[in-house]
Amino acid sequence: MPIPAASDVLAGLRVLDLSRVRAGPACVRQLADWGADVVKIEPPPALADPDGLGGPRHGPDFQNLHRNKRSLTLNLKAPEGREAFLRLARAADVVVENFRPGVMARLGLGYEALSAANPRLILASISGFGQDGPYASRPGFDQVAQGMGGLMSITGEPGRGPMRVGIPVADLAAGILAAQGILLALIEREKSGRGQWVQTSLLQAMVFLLDFQAARYLVDGEVPGQAGNDHPTMMPMGVYPTEDRPITIAVSGQAMWERFCACLGRPEMAEDPRFATAAARSANRAALNAEIAAALRGRGAEEWVSALTEAGVPAGPINDIAQVFADPQVRHLGLAEEVESPVRGRIRLLAQPVRLSRSRSRLGAPPPEAGQHSEEVLAEAGYTAEEIASLRAKGVV
Repeated sequence: MPIPAASDVLAGLRVLDLSRVRAGPACVRQLADWGADVVKIEPPPALADPDGLGGPRHGPDFQNLHRNKRSLTLNLKAPEGREAFLRLARAADVVVENFRPGVMARLGLGYEALSAANPRLILASISGFGQDGPYASRPGFDQVAQGMGGLMSITGEPGRGPMRVGIPVADLAAGILAAQGILLALIEREKSGRGQWVQTSLLQAMVFLLDFQAARYLVDGEVPGQAGNDHPTMMPMGVYPTEDRPITIAVSGQAMWERFCACLGRPEMAEDPRFATAAARSANRAALNAEIAAALRGRGAEEWVSALTEAGVPAGPINDIAQVFADPQVRHLGLAEEVESPVRGRIRLLAQPVRLSRSRSRLGAPPPEAGQHSEEVLAEAGYTAEEIASLRAKGVV
């Protein structure tokens, strides 16, 4: 029985999901949440990793990454398992995998084999460092990519050493970029009639996300360093104490700077030679931060955020995760959505952050149990009940 449709946007698109851990599942989640028919292919119970790559099946991480999918257990190392996968691939649009480079080819399921079975098929591969090159065979992990891709060198307070960020940003970015690549390949297929191999990696995603910090080096030869909570090039833009808790303030442009000073009750600060221009403020950031901290004393975070917002100066509280999901704007935007899990009961998971004016995405189904849909998926591929029973008896399914 088909699972409830998450959306009609990608209805009719069949995706075979071989991905594990996070980068691949983050990619496939984008497709599943917008209505693609995603079949998660995983090892039979006897071959499954007892530690559960990506965390326990009923833990929050797995639940968040694998909703809106069906599950088929399949031993791809068995000839019958590979044949079943190829039969599924002949009727599929997309295959997503994030094994180490070369694993798919060794299984007999590399791009050449898949393309021969189905010339319209799109294979998306996410790796640590790329499908070729001097580091291709290395195992990849998010924190390694954060370090090698430069992010840790510009994160944290000056002089305190490198610092990782609090989310697996390389994994997530690689997944989202792979999903974008798949959609691009699908659009191109409308013209050419052929699929292609979409490739990205944690390292590529991490370097791409350096953005203006990378441009500072590539264009001007400047190697950015750590700036802590301050913006690397614009001031005042950072975290500032108030009477009860810190807030974040972002001042951009001369007119806003003057409004900010007036709001603080320190209009003369706008004329202070140390702070009168953007370049001066950046050069004298320590003195500027001390002046702002002194001006913010005596009033609490909520009062200051309200006053600064009224003055047209971007400011906001620094929320913990519980405060994020209690925030009225976050609740209004529907960034958490409920779904009924047969094991966990009613749970909340992250919802899609993109809105379309005529189409929507929803949590149609919770993550499947391992092999929950094996019979129906194989039957859709033309297997008879007797053949499915034989595959199960051999441990292929």
